[in-house]
Amino acid sequence: MMRGTHRYPPMERVIYGIPLAEALAREVAERDARAVYVMASGTLARETDVLDQVRDVLGNRIAGVCAKIGAHTPRIDVVAAANEARAAKADVLLTVGGGSVTDAAKMVGLCLGNDVTTPEQLDAFAAVVTPEGKTVRPPTKPPGARSIAVPTTLSAGEFTWFAGCTDTVRHRKQSYGTDLMMPSTVILDPAVTVHTPEWLFLSTGIRAVDHAVEDLCSINPTPFSDGMSLQALRLLSAGLPAVKRNPNDLAARLDCQLGAWMSIMGSQNGVAKGASHGIGHVLGGTADVPHGYTSCIMLPHVLRFNEPVNAARQAWVAQALGMPGRSAADAVAALIASLGLPSTLRDVGVRADQLNAIAEGSMHDRWIHTNPRKIEGPSTVRSLLDAAW
Repeated sequence: MMRGTHRYPPMERVIYGIPLAEALAREVAERDARAVYVMASGTLARETDVLDQVRDVLGNRIAGVCAKIGAHTPRIDVVAAANEARAAKADVLLTVGGGSVTDAAKMVGLCLGNDVTTPEQLDAFAAVVTPEGKTVRPPTKPPGARSIAVPTTLSAGEFTWFAGCTDTVRHRKQSYGTDLMMPSTVILDPAVTVHTPEWLFLSTGIRAVDHAVEDLCSINPTPFSDGMSLQALRLLSAGLPAVKRNPNDLAARLDCQLGAWMSIMGSQNGVAKGASHGIGHVLGGTADVPHGYTSCIMLPHVLRFNEPVNAARQAWVAQALGMPGRSAADAVAALIASLGLPSTLRDVGVRADQLNAIAEGSMHDRWIHTNPRKIEGPSTVRSLLDAAW
């Protein structure tokens, strides 16, 4: 008989299909927010009117605006933003942008709650993966401010309580986390995502597919995450091609957003990911590959590697993607190809002389150690990288 415990995340609400201005006005009024520190993607701030909408709603409640967060959330950018937010006495953080900005707000909250004022101080709060694959997270005080997230991509980091943050000196992406780092509210407005570059929207959609696939094929799946992951794959496999055909299809964009939300339910309850995520983290921090692209490239190869140990669950993946009878790897690869996304490491600028370092670094990621088929060491990771080369 199945046994387990489902834990509801410390998130108050998800608002979907309601225009940003309406949803945000209601949210800040309900919170009685007095000093909102806004963090936005740079391109969104420079080239669209979305930030103007935010300013119109917030008025004199704005405590500052940061549009300087780099890809993969560099910790030097995070600490600079935290110091600004602290000086402004921010009581709420608001993010409008992709995963790097969302993670940055989580990290700013951590800095505010733990008196972090320099990048080097963050080392004391980074998770450590032991040689046995156990993740050890140092004691961390609650964040000094909670956030409202308005995502513009589909990576779904806004629904988790942990964040990745990159030490650009050592070229290492580190993991941080404590429950209340999760945003308290997420606003899903498909109209905001129209400004997102096509490659970014679609590739982060494959990142969401990766979440759902690795949860379904996990070593410790749950009934709840199984159901959510299957529906996520149905929504994403229909919604992503529809957006590719017609970028102004807001209903399809909302389906993708809902699919991304559902894809992350396993992460909220400790369902372990596998090597696609583990290698992807290192490709991002070491070779500067966007997260969506890492999933496009690695997920089919990881599925082929794992098929001997979880073929029955991989059959669910193919069926949910609308391709029953095909292997899960081929079904995922077909979806990626239909969207015109990259499929090799060479396509995204990874050099051959980086592969050994990526393989070695991957062994320090927690998800490598929970891959359904055991990863024996760097040589196994290297074989997956070679297959993706």
